[in-house]
Amino acid sequence: MPPPDLVPGTLSHDAARSAGGVVELLDVLWERARESTPAPASASQLRLMYVVDRVGAIRMRALCGRLATAPPSVTRMCDRLQAIGFLERLPCPDSGREVTLRLTPAGQAHMRRIREEREEMLHQAINGMTHADRRALAKGLAGLHAQLTTTADEHSGSGGVSAA
Repeated sequence: MPPPDLVPGTLSHDAARSAGGVVELLDVLWERARESTPAPASASQLRLMYVVDRVGAIRMRALCGRLATAPPSVTRMCDRLQAIGFLERLPCPDSGREVTLRLTPAGQAHMRRIREEREEMLHQAINGMTHADRRALAKGLAGLHAQLTTTADEHSGSGGVSAA
């Protein structure tokens, strides 16, 4: 049985359902933005790039943990991203057995293009809202972001996950 605040017809349930619908719609729009860029990466590769971009450089083992993906799959994604010039592998400074991953300038530029295109989509939609709706959205999203960050921190145990 769902918690009392998630029973259909309650404010929490309605908000969660609305947020889920927005996320699904954004997934479709983001996919369009991803495919419209030169040398598009797959959705999984893009998630990998988000993580690497957020932390600057990351060990392969830590990346596998953050993505909750098996090392062979992460290695294949890294191979592809390295082949198109978006990712570089560097030796770990304190371990000869580990590899550190970092986005190349081309990978960083790719992420910037995708984020700019997505942000433009959001600006257009948000500009069509009333001032009161924009204010409520900003406040609600800030609260949701804080809760999701806390949840992600608790699950990863690795010091945080922020929005891309």
